[in-house]
Amino acid sequence: MTVVPKADQDAKDHRYRWLVLVVLTIVYTFNFIDRQILVILQEPIKAELGLSDAQLGVLTGFSFALIYVCAGIPIAWLADRSNRRNIIAGSLALWSGMTALSGMVGSYSQLVLARLGVGLGEAGGSPPAHSMISDYFPPEQRGTALSFYTAGIYLGILFGFAGGGYIAETYGWRNAFFIVGIPGLFFALIVLLLVREPLRGRWDLGQNATKSSLNETMTTLKQRQAFWWIAFGCAMTSFVAYGNGNFYPSYLMRSHGFSVAEVGFALGLVSGVAGAIGTFMGGFLADRWGRKDKRWYVWIPIIGNCLAIVPMAYAIMSENATLLLLVLFPANILNSLYLGPSIAMCQSLVSPSMRAMASAILFFILNMIGLGLGPVVVGLLSDSFATVFGDNNLRYAMLCALVLGLSGTACFVMAARSLLTDLNKQVA
Repeated sequence: MTVVPKADQDAKDHRYRWLVLVVLTIVYTFNFIDRQILVILQEPIKAELGLSDAQLGVLTGFSFALIYVCAGIPIAWLADRSNRRNIIAGSLALWSGMTALSGMVGSYSQLVLARLGVGLGEAGGSPPAHSMISDYFPPEQRGTALSFYTAGIYLGILFGFAGGGYIAETYGWRNAFFIVGIPGLFFALIVLLLVREPLRGRWDLGQNATKSSLNETMTTLKQRQAFWWIAFGCAMTSFVAYGNGNFYPSYLMRSHGFSVAEVGFALGLVSGVAGAIGTFMGGFLADRWGRKDKRWYVWIPIIGNCLAIVPMAYAIMSENATLLLLVLFPANILNSLYLGPSIAMCQSLVSPSMRAMASAILFFILNMIGLGLGPVVVGLLSDSFATVFGDNNLRYAMLCALVLGLSGTACFVMAARSLLTDLNKQVA
């Protein structure tokens, strides 16, 4: 039997774990392409189906979030007990197929049902992936690795906006759903062929890697105040990101005269590229600065959110479309610093056998408030402001959402106060 030198084996393991990370990030990119494609298509869909802004908010937010967060808990429970790779591959096939079916709907109710199917599939994506990445990468690299993975959000937004806008304007919104949905079915096979299930708890020596019940997980989380503050901090930050982000295409079309393709290209670059940069930076800086003080994992979200307020407000109120987009780029970098460090810290606050469930609970709170309520609140405010602000109704609704999002920064401040104590509980 040939003995492989340790240095060569370590290099091979290093390359393979990064290959897995890239594959999982592509899966997450498909996740957000299929999720955000509806956002860029909502104006032509609204025109054909005769919808209100409140209905658009339900369609792009609440209807998806409801099934997404409800299905996430039992799927995460299963992921903490079984093969996570298979769950991810099956989920990818389901949400991709339902995205393609969205192009065949004939009514608003049918489109809502199709989006429920997309949400059901996507519920099985991130919690198992977070758990796998935490078993592939050691604790001191998790912030960077999870931020790299989370950048798939913004790569999905980039391709979903830019590609979806062009396809919709060239071939129609129905064909856009087909074209972005079908490739995911084939990539599910690649996941099965390339990705191996890692040893659970590999980097957590001395910690119990046996199966934990939901009750045990919830008991542990009840003792981790920082987890809940981080979760609600993420939720209110994403309330702004989803609430305003889902209506930015409509805002640029209505207030600045953009076409669907122009909005897709502009927001794809501004939101996609800037968001990917900010997400990766957040995790990288948290790992770097957090070596001496773990509170950097929540201080970075605080700093990013505070610095983003003024440019975000300017982007909403500006009459100059060019300056709006220029200012929105750094604002999106700052506003996306929070997620990678937050996920990494929530993974560190629980034992290996609880990680998928912890991510599911984090995403339950984040998506129910951020994705579920954000677009609905902005849509309702926009409809109600129409009699007061006329054509500027959507602009002022988005400004209100930005103000409400300040509560997220306060939650991260509270998390910083209890974080070190809760981490010591986990080590003990």
